[in-house]
Amino acid sequence: MGSEIRLQGGTVPGLKLLVDTSVWSLAMRRDQSDGHPSVEFLADALRHEGSIFTTGLILQEILQGFSGPKARKQILDRFTPLPMIVPQREDHTAAADLRNDCRRRGVQIGTIDALLARLCIRHELVMLSTDRDFEFLATIAPLRLWASQPLH
Repeated sequence: MGSEIRLQGGTVPGLKLLVDTSVWSLAMRRDQSDGHPSVEFLADALRHEGSIFTTGLILQEILQGFSGPKARKQILDRFTPLPMIVPQREDHTAAADLRNDCRRRGVQIGTIDALLARLCIRHELVMLSTDRDFEFLATIAPLRLWASQPLH
């Protein structure tokens, strides 16, 4: 139902991304980010103003994962210019429906992941994540995912 967006050689102008905590975390950890395709794609997308969106849940998760005033300031500095999407009541309702649909199919999806997927769907954003739960979500909902592998 959803689709994968496979890009080689940079971002496509007009591509709008929601970058999941999993990718931000990798990008901010110097020891794990080198050469990871999603981190390289994020770095490229950051050079294109207006192509990356975030939400308060992602910002909160990132802030909770790093400690100290220096890390906090760096995170806030990176996130300040990003457009912030604020979930509405209908997003929470639709996310609950999506999560319940997953559970009926035998798959447990986290509350936050369901809401992030819903925000991507409503705002026509591509999800940039390393979390495989989104791959399952894309099979039952019109969620678009970024993928690093070239088309065959």
